[in-house]
Amino acid sequence: MAEAHTTVLLHEAVDALVTDADGTYVDGTYGRGGHARAILARLSPRGRLLAFDKDPQAVAAAVRELADARFEIVHAGFDTLAEALAARGIDRVHGVLLDLGVSSPQIDDPARGFSFRFDAPLDMRMDTTRGETAADFLDRADVRTLTQVIRDHGDERFAHPIAKALVARRQAGAPVRTTGELAALVARIVKTREPGQDPATRTFQAL
Repeated sequence: MAEAHTTVLLHEAVDALVTDADGTYVDGTYGRGGHARAILARLSPRGRLLAFDKDPQAVAAAVRELADARFEIVHAGFDTLAEALAARGIDRVHGVLLDLGVSSPQIDDPARGFSFRFDAPLDMRMDTTRGETAADFLDRADVRTLTQVIRDHGDERFAHPIAKALVARRQAGAPVRTTGELAALVARIVKTREPGQDPATRTFQAL
């Protein structure tokens, strides 16, 4: 089990969010439940909290650890909020909380493939039950697409040579499939970087 995650600005965020103890609230990014627990602690027996998360591990943990009649979690992203509310006959909510980004338990789990600190399958999916992995994306994208993604989403000035190297390796019959392989490929190209920053940081951020 992942180590406990410390929720940043927990009380400040929840104090600003919950203005009616009898209200209906949404936690659009359940994560490890820090905000959800704090919201429930401020709600009356008539209050209600609907949470969302793409990560099946987070959903399973919520079902296992947070048994509360006022609480429900949906295995989906918060982009499905309107549909989920309509399906439950909810036409108004009093507040929505979104804590955006990758959580530390996801980064620290080698099997998720988010970090270059481990050599693991290059997955990087928030929802491991659907969609293509980062390795699948690298296995199909052309040089132009890879360059654009790595440059625009990672601010990596070596994006084009990295993209060319990825495609060349794929064409040679040895596509990048693990975090270690990707980190090593980038390190051979990116020779300069800020002190304390791994050469692969920007490429991993982009993907």
